Amino acid sequence: MERKARILEIDRARRTHAQKDVIAKLDTNEDFRRREFPICGRKIYCAHAADAPLPRRVAEAMRDAIEEASTNEKQFDRALDFIADTRRLLANFLGAETEEISLTGPTSSGLNAVANGLDWKAGDEVVCYLDDYPADVYPWLGLERNGVNPVLLETERLGEITPEIVERALTKRTRLVALASASNASGYRIDIETIGQMCAERDILFSLDGIQTVGAFSIPLRNVDFLSAGAQKWMLGPSGAGILFVKESRRDLLRPMMVGGWNVESPNFVAQREIKYENGGRKFEPGGYNNIPIAGMQGAIALLSDIGLSKISERILSLIVTLKSKLDPADFEFLSPDGSSDHASFLTFRPRRVASEKLLDALAKNDIVVSLRIDRANRAWIRVSPHFYNTFAEMERIAEALNSDS
Repeated sequence: MERKARILEIDRARRTHAQKDVIAKLDTNEDFRRREFPICGRKIYCAHAADAPLPRRVAEAMRDAIEEASTNEKQFDRALDFIADTRRLLANFLGAETEEISLTGPTSSGLNAVANGLDWKAGDEVVCYLDDYPADVYPWLGLERNGVNPVLLETERLGEITPEIVERALTKRTRLVALASASNASGYRIDIETIGQMCAERDILFSLDGIQTVGAFSIPLRNVDFLSAGAQKWMLGPSGAGILFVKESRRDLLRPMMVGGWNVESPNFVAQREIKYENGGRKFEPGGYNNIPIAGMQGAIALLSDIGLSKISERILSLIVTLKSKLDPADFEFLSPDGSSDHASFLTFRPRRVASEKLLDALAKNDIVVSLRIDRANRAWIRVSPHFYNTFAEMERIAEALNSDS
C-alpha cells in the first residue's frame, strides 16, 4: 500500500510539473510548439470542433503500433495489457470506473449501441434535439419503428438547451433524454449536472453525445447513464477510435447490438450453447480491436492528462474571449455564448455585410483553418474552435484577417 501511494505521489508530481512546463512553453518557445504540434509550422489551425490534426506524440504512438504489427508476432497477453491500460487511462481522464469504458469506435457506434440496445416499449418517449448533429438525432428518430415517440426540443436560440426547456418536455412516458454535451453549431454547453439530476429524480435515462466536450471540458458523470465520443476532435486522436461509457448500474439494461467471440464468454475461444456476456466494458466489444487508432487515442489521452483538463479549458476560453474582444459587434453577429459564460466552448459568428464564404476564403489565403456551418435557415456561420496549443498571437492574426475583409 505504501509503495502504491508513493507511485501515485510521483505521478501527481510528474503531471503537475508537465502542466507548468507545457503551458509556459507554448507561448514562449515556438520551436517546441511546432515540434509537438507539427500543424503549427504550416497553418493556424482552429477547427478542432470538426477534426483535429494529430500531435507528434499521437502520430508516433500510431507509427510505433504499425511498426510492432509489421515486425513482430502478435502476443495476446501483451495486446490485452495494452487494451486494459487504455481503458484505465480513459476512465481516469473521465472520472469513471474502468469497467464502465468500452472501446467502440466512432460516436455513432456508441449512440446506436444505446438506441438499439435498450428494451423499448410502444409509447415510450425519447427527448432529443433536431438541431444537434445528425449522428445524435437519427438513432432516436429511428426508434419510431419500435413505437417509440421522439419528442423534439425547441429553443429560442440555436443550440441553447436549458434545463427548463428539457423539463417542459418530460412526461410520465419519457424513457430517455438524449442530447449533445455541446452544440456543434453554437458551442453552447448544456447544464449536464442539472439536467442529469432532473432525469435521475424521475427515473429517466440520460445519454450524451460528448464529442464536442471530451478533451476540452470536464463532464460530470454522476447522473449520466451513457456517453459516446469519438477521438478525432477535442481528444486530438485519430478517426476510428472512440469510447462508450455505460454507468455500471445501467449495464444490464443494455443488450449488445453485436455478438461475437470477445463479448460472450468463450473459454479457449470455443463457442458455448448459452450466450453469457462478458462483464464490464467488454460486453460491448464484440471482436478484434482497431489497434492502430486505439494506440493514437491512448497517446492523445496521455498528452491531455499531462496538460490537465482544467488548464486546457481555461486556455480555450481565454483564446475565444481574446478573439471575440477584437471583433466589433457592429460588423459581426455572434451565435455563441459569451466566452466568460459557463456554457461557452468555441466561437461562432457571421459577418453582417459580406458573405461568410468570402471571409472563409480570405482566412484560407492566410493559412488559417476554421469551419463553415450552415444552419436550418440556410445561414452560413464561421466557427473558430482553438485548442490549448493555439496562441493569443494567432487570435490576433485571425482577427486582423477577419476585420480587413468584413
